[in-house]
Amino acid sequence: MKMSDLIYGIHSISEAIKQEESIDKLFVQKNLSGPNAKELIRTAKKIGIQVSYVPIEKLNKLTQENHQGVVAKISPIKLKSLEEVVENAFSKKENPLFLILDQVSDVRNLGAIIRTAECTGVDGIILSKQGGAALNDQTVKTSTGAIFNIPISKADHIKDALFFLASYNVKTVAATEKTDQLIYDLDLKEPIAIIMGNEGKGITPSILKMANFKAKLPLLGEISSLNVSVACGAVLFEVTRQRLF
Repeated sequence: MKMSDLIYGIHSISEAIKQEESIDKLFVQKNLSGPNAKELIRTAKKIGIQVSYVPIEKLNKLTQENHQGVVAKISPIKLKSLEEVVENAFSKKENPLFLILDQVSDVRNLGAIIRTAECTGVDGIILSKQGGAALNDQTVKTSTGAIFNIPISKADHIKDALFFLASYNVKTVAATEKTDQLIYDLDLKEPIAIIMGNEGKGITPSILKMANFKAKLPLLGEISSLNVSVACGAVLFEVTRQRLF
């Protein structure tokens, strides 16, 4: 983590939040007290910044400066609101394609997915504010810069995003092995959002239940699952194939 990616000190971070700086994560010293610190934490949580409580040794490794028990990680990109992403996509085409990532936790997987999404014409990526991989320099590197070419939004909850997309008649397709339906048998030409799940747990059951369709890729070998970035690529290129040919 580079120093240029960090903000430290209660006042500095509070000001950054007021100026709508894109903060990806707030590291807070365990058992930190004081009204100013508590107010900062409340504000951060209210606007969806991920808060992680860590020992002081962790903060001292991040910076040698007087951090006052708080260090913030700046996102390398400016996030968009969900409304902005969806409305802008529909202003450009009748059948936009969205990608929802339900707690994909590895930054390299996230970067690889963003790269593939940009190559397949995805109109917006929707992440959860909690539980997923950070948008950091590793994500940027793995995406080979594609992260700067595609709108990304963080929703308070994926469920909220699904309800909002439904109001635009966007159908959701959950990529899961818990179905007999193959991705190739679905009509993917209409406005849709592909949902990809966590590397180990897959898609959250409540999210899976809300999806309009469930679909899987055929696996012919001994291994029962694919890496999430590989699976996402296969699904997105099937969307591309249907829409182009």
